[in-house]
Amino acid sequence: MLKRSLKVLIAVVLSLMFTVSLVKIVLLIWSSHPVAPHSAPPLPTVDEWLESENLASYKQLFRDKGISSLSSCGDPERLPELPPLDEQRLQRAALHLQQKLILREWLRDHRLQHHYQRLLAVEVASLEDVYWLEDSRASKILGKDWQQWSGARQNLPTSKAQLDALKAQLWSTVVKSSQHQDAWTWGGMLVVSVSVAGLVTLAAMTQPSLAPEARHSLLQYVTGKYLLPANCKVQWDWKDPASVGGTMCFVVRFFQRNGQPYPICDTDQFFVEVTEGTRKVVTISELGSSTDPNNANIAKVKFTVRTAGQYKISVLIGASHIAGSPFLRSFLPGAIDARRSRFIRPASTVICCAGAPTLMHIEPRDEFGNSCLFDQNQSDEALQGYQVAIYDLHGVPVEKLQHAIVFAYDRVNSRVSVTALFPEPTCLRAVISYRDQQLPNGDFDIIVLSSSDTTLVHKNIASRKHNICYEAKLLSIFGVSKNKPRKVLCYVGPKQVTIKEMILKFIPKRIATFRLCPSTKFHFLPQLVSQLHGPVFIIDDGAQPKIELASKDRNIIAATFTHFLLKNIGGSETFKDKQDFFYHEVRKFHASYYHEKMALKVQREKILESSMKAAKGFSVSDWCGNFEVTFQGEQGIDWGGLRREWFELVCSSLFDARGGLFCTFHDKHQALVHPNPTRPAHLKLKHFEFAGKMVGKCLFESALGGTYRQLVRARFSRSFLAQLIGLRVHYKYFEQDDPDLYLSKIKYILDTDLDATDTLELYFVEEMYDSSSGQLSKTIELIPNGAKTRVTNATKNQYLDALAQQRLCNNVKDEVDSFLKGLNSIIPDNLLSIFDENELELLMCGTGEYSISDFKAHHIANGNSAEFRRVLAWFWAGVSNFSQTEMARLLQFTTGCSQLPPGGFQELNPQFQITAAPTFGNLPTAHTCFNQLCLPDYESYEQFEKSLLLAISEGSEGFGMV
Repeated sequence: MLKRSLKVLIAVVLSLMFTVSLVKIVLLIWSSHPVAPHSAPPLPTVDEWLESENLASYKQLFRDKGISSLSSCGDPERLPELPPLDEQRLQRAALHLQQKLILREWLRDHRLQHHYQRLLAVEVASLEDVYWLEDSRASKILGKDWQQWSGARQNLPTSKAQLDALKAQLWSTVVKSSQHQDAWTWGGMLVVSVSVAGLVTLAAMTQPSLAPEARHSLLQYVTGKYLLPANCKVQWDWKDPASVGGTMCFVVRFFQRNGQPYPICDTDQFFVEVTEGTRKVVTISELGSSTDPNNANIAKVKFTVRTAGQYKISVLIGASHIAGSPFLRSFLPGAIDARRSRFIRPASTVICCAGAPTLMHIEPRDEFGNSCLFDQNQSDEALQGYQVAIYDLHGVPVEKLQHAIVFAYDRVNSRVSVTALFPEPTCLRAVISYRDQQLPNGDFDIIVLSSSDTTLVHKNIASRKHNICYEAKLLSIFGVSKNKPRKVLCYVGPKQVTIKEMILKFIPKRIATFRLCPSTKFHFLPQLVSQLHGPVFIIDDGAQPKIELASKDRNIIAATFTHFLLKNIGGSETFKDKQDFFYHEVRKFHASYYHEKMALKVQREKILESSMKAAKGFSVSDWCGNFEVTFQGEQGIDWGGLRREWFELVCSSLFDARGGLFCTFHDKHQALVHPNPTRPAHLKLKHFEFAGKMVGKCLFESALGGTYRQLVRARFSRSFLAQLIGLRVHYKYFEQDDPDLYLSKIKYILDTDLDATDTLELYFVEEMYDSSSGQLSKTIELIPNGAKTRVTNATKNQYLDALAQQRLCNNVKDEVDSFLKGLNSIIPDNLLSIFDENELELLMCGTGEYSISDFKAHHIANGNSAEFRRVLAWFWAGVSNFSQTEMARLLQFTTGCSQLPPGGFQELNPQFQITAAPTFGNLPTAHTCFNQLCLPDYESYEQFEKSLLLAISEGSEGFGMV
């Protein structure tokens, strides 16, 4: 009795299990094939299709081959081989069927599948036919669905490549759908239910975590027809390790759990991440194949690595890694690139001692700035390609001294040693190149001193006296040659070079003073037989007229100047080395002052006035303290956040054009600020002095590093930055500072033949107009007797430079002097002068924070050709891999300033424009007046990226960007 009851119980349980399993399968399959509100007529069977194509005799062959779905018939590669005539007919029929199925799937996506037969009736059998169906005819066929049809057709891609990609995606969906139908059809519903019910239920009960992997249904899980990450494989197109710079490509092949290929599509959450530490590399993925349906299960991934190192490549489907992921791949530096290889601690003049070797070093780098490494067996390879050319001051090669400079590879420090050994005192010029490409700082003068002169120079450097002077003859000044050279004294000190003339042999009169900074250059001229006063040289600092001198002690003067200069700037002229030296010297300069806490209580509503009042009696020591800021009426302890907020608020109040202390030359959000000579009456020169101290305070805090670092939130005009470091202001600054004036007047004068026209009469005067009435208020002569001196083609540049001096410099002389008074009270002027105006902006304002998504959302692309769209895609891929410094250089190159307005790219006015240039292979160019970047066409992404990096790194330093 007990046994019978147990048997009955088991039968009941099994029946219930069978019933539940059957219901589950029916519901799951039903849910995976929802019925559309307007279903299309059923497709013909394989037998019916063969009959329609007059191939009915091959029905049994198709059954034997297992071809049971129309999608299999639409794949020419899977069809059986037939006799020649029937083979051709079968292939054509298969291609036509494939196009029809793709069309049907496209209609299904847009809920238009119920019009499929009507469209076939009017010979619309492919996506290409959709383009050519007239609107009038389509409206009659589709009726109320006409608007939906019109929108779907407009979204079809116009290029062949994009259309092929869409067709491949649709075909992948067709193949998937047929696989689902096969799972339902083969074996019959009852057989599947009976044979699998127990297994499915058991699997779902014992391992419930497996069921979700099926993603569509439990039936797919049982049959293994779903994507399994562990079965996917990666095929690398390169050998590890690889060199940086090339476009790397690898192929991912996707397979189902049962080992069959899996057509990949966008909904499968395929994701690739390439990282090296915190650095991420942007990748481009191409799913499937636009031409070969058999490759629907592959994805091609492309990316470019520019920094050498070990990278982690993670290949995921959803949250699951494929087999072997993450992968580790190493990238080595590329070949030596002369444009990126540089001398370590370079100088424009190299001082040598006759008979003694002078050692210099070159750091070989590839085109992306990676240090090139060579092992012991590659030492000869590391030196191949380096060349040296030595010239005298006439520019004639000196053949006997070509071997005075030799190269050797320093394997320990991974650099090339350059040893110079000259037998006797002389003055020469050397050019170092690599494979006929000159190194960026490989062109320099060489002064070879005798041993006694070398000792004298070192004694000058070590001396604490500032009256080191040598006799010279003044040959020319202000561009005017002296008929009779005058005797002068040339004083060389650690901060300046001064030329003085003795009146009555005991009263010194200063003729010219040159700051001891990188912008001050010595140019050595060949000595002619007629010149009896010694070797000739020119001193030019770019801020005042150059002066020409002759002295028997020329080499000693130049060598003393060079040693002082290198000592002042830390021994190198590169920005990074100068920045490190600057921070070190600032800390050293204020070493006697402790960075103790200084209480600062201010009012938020009157931030500038209250801050100036609170800091009114501060000494330099107080300004070097650690400000502990308290806002009146607010509770809060300053752990650094309030201090940082105070810096931002004060800088905004000082340097925002709406405050009145600084102004802009045009009413645009992106306009650069300049000292305001017509400021409101309540803003005095003491406000500029306070502004200078605030900038000095920010630089001092940045020198301390870490959390103390403060950036100046301002967008200063280039002419103002140039004046802070003593550079001469010229007309080219108008292009960035006052683009409206540059376009309306400066460029017009440059492009106009003033000698051939009578309509434009210009004189060396500046006319000042009243802002309210518009009446001429006064006239300023730009040169002596300028009102009577007409501007000609020969003097137009002189006139424009004088105009720039008046508008950009003389108008704000008192304001700039007050600003410098405050700034130099904290930061010595000789430290600031080691930078140019672009470097000074990066030093004070930093690189800022740049959002690529903000950039993409607020730009204008001018051009719609296929070539330009390809270059534009390369541009975004390259920019996405840019460092913050490279983004700053790109902005400097295109807009004239590395800083964005407070609102980011959205407030740039005009907006950042990317335009197609009608050239091929040239460097990109920029028009800062319009914030316009012009991109030529290129053969490859590598060529494009190399050209863009070269343009922004070289073109942003100085002018000549148009």
